[in-house]
Amino acid sequence: MSTSQQTDPLIGRLVDARYRVRARIARGGMATVYVATDLRLERRVALKVMHGHLSDDTVFQSRFIQEARAAARLADPHVVNVFDQGQDGDMAYLVMEYLPGITLRELLREQRRLTVPQAVSILDAILSGLAAAHRAGIVHRDVKPENVLLAEDGRIKIGDFGLARATTANTATGAQLLGTIAYLAPELVTRGTADARSDIYALGIMLYEMLTGEQPYKGEQPMQIAFQHATDSVPRPSVKNPGVPEPLDELVLWATEKTPDDRPSDAREMLDRLREIERELGITPNVTRTMPLGMMREDGAPSGDLTAVLPSPGTGPTAAVEEVDNATALRAAARRRRAKGGWLIVLVILLAALAGGLGWWFGSGPGSMVAVADVSGLTFADAQSRLAEDSLVAVEQGQTSLDVEAGLAIGTDPRWGTRVEKESEVTVLISLGPAEAQVESLVGKDKIEVTGILDSHRIAVDGETGLFNDAAPDTVIGVRIHPRAGGDAVACGEGCTVHEGDTATLSISLGKLPAVRGLSVGDARSALTGAGLVVAEGVDERPDEEIAAGLVIGVSEREGGGAWRPGDEMTLIVSTGPPLFPVPDVAGKTRDQAIQELESAGFQVDYSPLWTPFPDEITEVTLSDPAAGSMLTKGTRVYIEITVSG
Repeated sequence: MSTSQQTDPLIGRLVDARYRVRARIARGGMATVYVATDLRLERRVALKVMHGHLSDDTVFQSRFIQEARAAARLADPHVVNVFDQGQDGDMAYLVMEYLPGITLRELLREQRRLTVPQAVSILDAILSGLAAAHRAGIVHRDVKPENVLLAEDGRIKIGDFGLARATTANTATGAQLLGTIAYLAPELVTRGTADARSDIYALGIMLYEMLTGEQPYKGEQPMQIAFQHATDSVPRPSVKNPGVPEPLDELVLWATEKTPDDRPSDAREMLDRLREIERELGITPNVTRTMPLGMMREDGAPSGDLTAVLPSPGTGPTAAVEEVDNATALRAAARRRRAKGGWLIVLVILLAALAGGLGWWFGSGPGSMVAVADVSGLTFADAQSRLAEDSLVAVEQGQTSLDVEAGLAIGTDPRWGTRVEKESEVTVLISLGPAEAQVESLVGKDKIEVTGILDSHRIAVDGETGLFNDAAPDTVIGVRIHPRAGGDAVACGEGCTVHEGDTATLSISLGKLPAVRGLSVGDARSALTGAGLVVAEGVDERPDEEIAAGLVIGVSEREGGGAWRPGDEMTLIVSTGPPLFPVPDVAGKTRDQAIQELESAGFQVDYSPLWTPFPDEITEVTLSDPAAGSMLTKGTRVYIEITVSG
């Protein structure tokens, strides 16, 4: 065991009380793959563990879960099976089918250029697996030799659906413009969009590489290669390898057209054309097997290849022809004449045996079996009738589906094309519509985190509204879910029940509204327009006890209420200074009456202290200074003159 294997802390660990890690197989940018033992089922599995530094990244977690969901939706012998997905503490993992063998990349590295039968056999298997994915509405997005597995038992499978997405979610921007640059379709380079035809382009590049031993475009920098994908046309493989038949030349050119509409629409259409080419060239796809070093090649010479295609019957070395003289030929002719009668008897026996064999074949042998029909898109009643035509019994089973309308068939188990005995039961998978999920409370979380949570439930964010709010910028303050089936939007900020395929709009905090109290009109206007708001030319004026005249008190209320948002128009409220109040008319009142009335009006009262000793009832106020009716600020001192009567 290597030093890196010995120091790997996962070696020997029991994951989730079920999977005992045995050894490390491979390491990539997103995860490490180990061979492990499933103690519950006592079988070897491949354990794919997300790197620890990505475990807190919701985008990568969503992509990890997406791989399990995408592969689990496919039931095809040419797609790597995913058995389980889980979390052990802070460690996210997938449990996959363990396939001892090599990748197509390793085969190309060892053999450089494949023979035509090898390339056709491998492409046939890859197209079969991708056809199942495309039929299920899944785009792989990362088709390359590293993701094609050649198992020791002859199976060829495509794996690593970590970048796969539904065909309806076909935009890839920024970090999502994924996949090896050598196999990147022109539309991904120029527009950042991908669909099934982008996988076809990558397959065309792979076929060119298998037939010629090199990729069509080269460059020192990735952008140079990407530019060639967007501007150049892939050359014919026969330019590099004259042994490539013209139909395969044309298949490569068709699959690598720069315009997606000019390519095969999906893997099924390309596979149908490949099968026609196989018949034209007389090639029967053979099983690819991993063999020991030193195996014999198709030409009979020793081979150092790790993997090779088993030769077809009749392609071995030609036997030497012995020369015979005339006497020998005459003796042979005589023997043939004598044996002629015997051959007639043998022929009768053979015909009788053939008749018996045909009777067995169509009576109880393989000929008595029928292929399961493709009933995708039919109602159960129609699917039942179609299967009954082939003497098969339909059994209904519900299954959630984002892509198939509720009540219609997703597919069958066994899958269509499988040969089964007559009167066998065939499970028809009827769509229940999108799966239901419970979404946790989202208010108060960061926008990126909320987007990741919604994406994990296959809910796309199709819009957001920025609002000025006391919460920190980029904090989600509201979520509305728009049902895919139609109807009113549902508030989901505090959590709600959703369905896959729904969409969401987010209300995002822009932070607090700029503070303008106490600023000049010019400074306040600049602060608000800088935040994206519109400030009216006119202002509202009102007195304010705290803000000096000419300075801003605040802004008007938003029309219709609610929080301010960029683009809203508001009016500044400007102070005219402290408010003024009239001096009450206290002439003719007694001293104490006048003092009480003035102080109640907010004024301070002054008078001659000589009048203090006199009883109040003999005092009389004659005037005030300032005079009654004068407009003064509260707290102003008012002097009253007093006389004494009697």
